[in-house]
Amino acid sequence: MSEESSFAKDFSEDGFWAKVINYAKAAGQEVIEKALWLYYAAQNPQTPAWAKTTIYGALGYFILPIDAIPDVLPGVGYTDDLGVIVAAIAAVSIYITDEVKQQASQKLLDWFGA
Repeated sequence: MSEESSFAKDFSEDGFWAKVINYAKAAGQEVIEKALWLYYAAQNPQTPAWAKTTIYGALGYFILPIDAIPDVLPGVGYTDDLGVIVAAIAAVSIYITDEVKQQASQKLLDWFGA
């Protein structure tokens, strides 16, 4: 089993939204924006299974409470999460459409304001 697949099994809708909502300000808008890109790309029926596995692997890593750099460390706690998310974005970038980015932007606007 690949590392990506092992984290994909840890992904859940509830876990994703709980992490995003509870840690949005601490993680920062950039991390949350990129996580939302992946989330909304995975919701698109046009995104193939291999890309969804990659996405859910990255998001599974993001929501796990234990990772390479503990999220509670100020300033650096989410750098490993961002690295995993950015790597996933690079792998599935063709499926991160303008519509996906608009959905993420709208959610950020709802949470953070203008």
